[in-house]
Amino acid sequence: MTRLTHVKHGPYAPPVAVRESAAVSADGARLHVEVHGPLDDTAAPVVVLVHGWTCSTAYWAAQIRDLSVDHRVVAYDQRGHGRSPASAVCTADTLADDLEAVLAATLAPGEKAVLVGHSMGGMTLMAAAGRKGFREHAAAVLLCSTGSSKLVAESLVVPLRPGRVRTWLTRRILGSRAPLGPVTPVARRILKYATMGPGSSPVMVEACARIVHACPTPVRHAWSHVLDSLDLDQGVRELTVPAAVVVGTADRMTPPVHARALAAALPDCVGVSELTGVGHMAPVEAPEAVTARIRGLVTAYGRTTRDELEETGA
Repeated sequence: MTRLTHVKHGPYAPPVAVRESAAVSADGARLHVEVHGPLDDTAAPVVVLVHGWTCSTAYWAAQIRDLSVDHRVVAYDQRGHGRSPASAVCTADTLADDLEAVLAATLAPGEKAVLVGHSMGGMTLMAAAGRKGFREHAAAVLLCSTGSSKLVAESLVVPLRPGRVRTWLTRRILGSRAPLGPVTPVARRILKYATMGPGSSPVMVEACARIVHACPTPVRHAWSHVLDSLDLDQGVRELTVPAAVVVGTADRMTPPVHARALAAALPDCVGVSELTGVGHMAPVEAPEAVTARIRGLVTAYGRTTRDELEETGA
């Protein structure tokens, strides 16, 4: 499991969950799950947050702190990340299995939620789009800083022209087995260049660096291979619920070309937001903007609550 080294103070310190539990996936993998917000308020709308590669529930600190005032917020650690043990099996299908397990463990039958995925978390939503459990519980989705295919070929982390050399170098960098080591000034500069916008504050960079550097090297390496070969274009076409897309204009990992392709392919795209100067870590770099998009989706589509289920006899 990941060493928990996230920041302990300030806006990016993770709030304490009101309930922690484990969801068991199809292959027996156990996933750490947190629930925040008013557990006893069955009328509170539900938001499910799915983090990306090398991150954890700590990544969503700003969103959880804001939304949990009047929403029930579910967040979980992807397998091998945070407090979810690593698994020998890392595929797009296991991402979908894990999401279905979390939804089944935290939502009532038929209860709807707005699902939010960042980076690999967005890919998780695409991978699960055709699943029964996803369709039962998804009211709408937010795809943040993500893409469905050609992730390595389109990456701008290596400042070269598109082509074989850039793709080869990007693959070597992202798939490196080298440990990231402690969070040093050099490490912060590298992380900021690769994953964040130029205007990111030191507080933002520190929060992200601590989360990313805590991810075990074998986990980071294993999932890099999955992302390298990922092709979820069909999953995008199966994502029939209302879907909004958010991307930073300075995102080098999943640049805006991905967001525009998603918007063109989604059956029910309800908006694309390109955040000026923001990098790949949009929920940390622009927390108010991302949270506002989530609240907008909840207002428009995500208020099927347990009280309403009981009234309809569902």
